[in-house]
Amino acid sequence: MPWKVKDAMDQRIEFVVRALERERDLSSLCREFGISRPTGYHWLNRYQQVKSLSGLKEQSRRPKRSPNKTIPRHEELVVQIRRDTAWGGKKIQHVLARDHRIELTVPTVNRIIKRNGLLERQDRHRPALERFERQAPNELWQMDFKGPYPIERGKCYPFSILDDHSRFLVGLFALPSIEGVQVERRLREVFEQYGVPDCMLMDHGTPWWSTTNGHGLTQLAVKLIKQGIGLRYSGIGHPQTQGKVERFHGTLGKAMAMQEPARTVAAWQKWMKRFRQQYNQVRPHEAIEMRVPADLYQPSLRHYHPHPPEWEYPPGAVVKRLSRDGIVYYRLRLVCEALAHEYVSLQQLDDRVLVTYRHMHIRELDTITGKTLPILKPAVESSGAVKER
Repeated sequence: MPWKVKDAMDQRIEFVVRALERERDLSSLCREFGISRPTGYHWLNRYQQVKSLSGLKEQSRRPKRSPNKTIPRHEELVVQIRRDTAWGGKKIQHVLARDHRIELTVPTVNRIIKRNGLLERQDRHRPALERFERQAPNELWQMDFKGPYPIERGKCYPFSILDDHSRFLVGLFALPSIEGVQVERRLREVFEQYGVPDCMLMDHGTPWWSTTNGHGLTQLAVKLIKQGIGLRYSGIGHPQTQGKVERFHGTLGKAMAMQEPARTVAAWQKWMKRFRQQYNQVRPHEAIEMRVPADLYQPSLRHYHPHPPEWEYPPGAVVKRLSRDGIVYYRLRLVCEALAHEYVSLQQLDDRVLVTYRHMHIRELDTITGKTLPILKPAVESSGAVKER
């Protein structure tokens, strides 16, 4: 059995930590994690080579040399057809085979289009529909803001929460701001009605990301972690990693443009309530074989906890509490205001210290250089496909 996709980085870290502690032989440890011994040795050797837990992230598999690089004449023909027609990879591939007897794969054609600078902005932002797909409801929710839209007094910020598997719109709200208090109140409503998801995907923006705290933590992010939710962030400058909510916002924007502009947040909220019902219950969706999202969605079995219980760290773990200013000392000084008064686990590995808050690894401290590093966790894989025209 391979690494679990959504927690691969966490599993690698845990595997390496336990392997270094030599609590059991490596073969037994590999069986426990459901991986082969070569895979186990690979990640253990990777850590020993780079001496950093952050180095356990997946590396690029692009070859250093390209012995099968496309023949220049074939590439020139792809470029010519693209410029003449603005077609996407599938159409160009078909014409090459039919009219020129040139056999290229669609991904190859798409790569030629991209490296020749012929990928337009709307093509770059195409949602990743094929390689990024959760298998069941509530495995992942995507959330984001749209707008803002001007109203009589201030602005309206549409706030969307979408289930990745079913495309069910678990929440759609008109908010007067993007402040954490506003968002937290609406999230609580959704959690109380539909339960809590396994993970949530969002961008590097307010109010769920901070540029000054470890792992980008904000007070809202900490409250989500306390509900047992895994946090995933989209790639900076790559909105396609939030493809479904981005595509939904395109649909929402067109629908809002067809309405007489509302003058208040309350008026927009009334309209969004009707729109959400239609989107979930009436509007067929091509990506789910013309069914409606409500056909596939069911509430989560994980319940919302208004007062989450204290977290129990493993026996023997070094546990320290951050001060009211979000500071803790262990070999080094760690600062994270969002974790003020919270307990974290600190684990020494050679000249590194792994900092864990509840179920999430958040920082890696280098005791030699004095630097702290984020534990890099890729959000999702995005498709490189070129949009058809």
